Amino acid sequence: MKYVLFDLDGTLTDPQQGITNAVAYALRHFGIATEDNSSLNKFIGPPLIYSFVEYSGLTEEQAREAVKKYREYFGPKGIFENKVYKGIPEMLQKLRDRGDSIILATSKPWIYAEQILEHFDLKKYFDFVSGSEMNGDRCSKTEVIAYAIERYGIDKDNAVMVGDRKHDIIGANENNISSVGVLYGYGNMEEFKTASAIAESVEEIISAIDSI
Repeated sequence: MKYVLFDLDGTLTDPQQGITNAVAYALRHFGIATEDNSSLNKFIGPPLIYSFVEYSGLTEEQAREAVKKYREYFGPKGIFENKVYKGIPEMLQKLRDRGDSIILATSKPWIYAEQILEHFDLKKYFDFVSGSEMNGDRCSKTEVIAYAIERYGIDKDNAVMVGDRKHDIIGANENNISSVGVLYGYGNMEEFKTASAIAESVEEIISAIDSI
């Protein structure tokens, strides 16, 4: 049996519309206009405070305010401007059928993650959900994975993190577990240099896990 930890955004679902709309909404609060929301795709995956500082030049204090503005849009509307990648339910069912434990490990607040899983009928596949807190605690992927390992009693030797950004791979490495980088999301090969395996499509995830 394996413990398979999944990222959410860009791995299980494509949240582009909701996240970029919410980021654009938050940036307008600071007088920053966005001509093309696709330029905000880099916000998908990393913790929001990091992204507002790194990509928009906000101070940490401003970034915290930006997260509040982001949630004004995301909470009631953007959360469901989202879609499940084709083949995800079938892939999760195959993992369950063979007895693997499935854990969600996301930097998104767990309360949002639970709503998304419920909305898209994915909750039934998961044994445990690990995410950040609304107050900003436990927002790095390293912390999220560590929390899941501790709370669910995960055997690190039989654990693998599946995600689409470098933060997923870094978080796995820092917790001494294996990782699979998926290329259909918002990351690229450059971000997966230290991943244990690569999956180019949803259909390749299980074989990538088994190759480790």
